[in-house]
Amino acid sequence: MARAVTPRRKALTTLAAWAVGLLIFFPILWTILTSFKTEAQAISDPPVFLFFDWTLENYSVVQERSDYLRFLWNSVILAGGSTILGIIVAVPAAWAMAFVPSHRTKDILLWMLSTKMLPAVGVLYPMYLIFIQMGLLDTRIGLTLVLMLVNLPIIVWMLYTYFREIPGEILEAARMDGATLRDEIVHVLTPMAIPGIASTILLNVILAWNEAFWTLNLTAAKAAPLTAFIASYSSPEGLFYAKLSAASTMAIAPILILGWFSQKQLVRGLTFGAVK
Repeated sequence: MARAVTPRRKALTTLAAWAVGLLIFFPILWTILTSFKTEAQAISDPPVFLFFDWTLENYSVVQERSDYLRFLWNSVILAGGSTILGIIVAVPAAWAMAFVPSHRTKDILLWMLSTKMLPAVGVLYPMYLIFIQMGLLDTRIGLTLVLMLVNLPIIVWMLYTYFREIPGEILEAARMDGATLRDEIVHVLTPMAIPGIASTILLNVILAWNEAFWTLNLTAAKAAPLTAFIASYSSPEGLFYAKLSAASTMAIAPILILGWFSQKQLVRGLTFGAVK
């Protein structure tokens, strides 16, 4: 029988959850608050939290100095394009490993996961030379391909785990009804795995959006996303904390909105029993 939860225990659990959540969110909150301070207030000791002279000067300076919308559009294209390409490649691969496994399937999965353990700087030089030879340096196409390949092992692993939870008898019944391989993936497997695919897409968008190493080393101006936009406020003259915080806030705002919207959709799905 289920053990009854006392009101005191429920209150303590809720308080602990809120405390952990606020602790995780505090760096983001501090960045947002710093973006509304002057440079002197941003480096003041002791630091000021809420009681300071709020100003929008930093955002005005950032808008005048940088073309924010161009950087934002590059980030949207890179994150969205790499995610779409990754899903197109990973769905058939995960389907094959989950429903038509071979004696090498586990080895392949472990090999794919092991590629994430390789330091990115270890392959930067050959990748840079390849990009120069193929004319992909500082292009959206080149960065989209790189981000897709970097995150592909995670996408395949996540989809593989979700597909493994789907009973194989359902696909066998579809085959008996005359479904082709394409029909199995598109009309049977994909609708049943929508929650898993959605969470995989969200994670990949966040990873691609936050990727800094490849975007800073393989771009200069044309394909530079918001990570390069933030890095441009770290100059040899010093760190301008208030302006850097304003740029960071402008960069993370879209992904925070996406996360909030996705969380609302997930809660709605759980409420109506769409996600089990």
